[in-house]
Amino acid sequence: MELAALLENENKVYVDVNVEHYSDGRIIPLAFTWEDGSRYKIDKIIDKRIAASLKAGGTGMRYTIKVGNTQTHIWLEEDKNVLRWFMEKK
Repeated sequence: MELAALLENENKVYVDVNVEHYSDGRIIPLAFTWEDGSRYKIDKIIDKRIAASLKAGGTGMRYTIKVGNTQTHIWLEEDKNVLRWFMEKK
C-alpha cells in the first residue's frame, strides 16, 4: 500500500449508514454505525454542502448533523463510481 493512502486514512473512519433515497434524488442519512459497532441515530441534518475534510482528507457531500447534543459531520464521497460514507476520528 502506498504511504499516501496510509496517511490519508489515519483520521478517516468509513461507517455504515442507514439512508432514505427519494425519487427526486435526495439521500437522507438516518443513522450510522461507528467502528466499535455502536449505532447512532441522526436527530437532525443542519446543513449539506460539497466540502473537504481537512483532518481526514477527501471531499464529498458533507452533512452537518446533530446526534443528541453533539454536532458533527459525515461525508458521502465518490471514488471510481463507488459511494462511501466517512467521518473524522476525534
